[in-house]
Amino acid sequence: MAKKSKKQQSNGTAATVALTAAGVPFTVHSYDHDPSHPSYGEEAAEAMGVSPDRVFKTLVADVDGALTVAVVPVAGQLDLKALASAAGGKRASMADPALAERTTGYVRGGISPLGQRKKLPTVLDESAIRHETICVSAGRRGLEVELAPADLATLTSAVLAPIGRG
Repeated sequence: MAKKSKKQQSNGTAATVALTAAGVPFTVHSYDHDPSHPSYGEEAAEAMGVSPDRVFKTLVADVDGALTVAVVPVAGQLDLKALASAAGGKRASMADPALAERTTGYVRGGISPLGQRKKLPTVLDESAIRHETICVSAGRRGLEVELAPADLATLTSAVLAPIGRG
């Protein structure tokens, strides 16, 4: 894979820069974000023509006082009890959105599990491994990256666990 110059890297997001630096193959998908759409993840799946089972949303939760990233299919919801268990905690709740944005360096609806300002513990729903590739936010609303779930798990040091529910 060709190495990008600093100027080229500055045009990407922290997520795409991290993927490029790691030498991981990925595809970028962009679409026009509609601010009135009720769901960022469902909008991404519709715009890309990809099954919602293959598009994963990045959620930031508080597990026993520690911020933790949960990556689950947009077709379902996060099971907070399962997340707490997978992260080795007792209790989980959704993190304050402003805190999630400050900590990750991304805006809500564009939080990527990759290239975060502060690397957080990550749990990836085990359904991801049933797919050859999955899509996650590339760090901006209207921008997704498609990559192998094993690569995502490796780069984020993710734990695989059943944290999503339909």
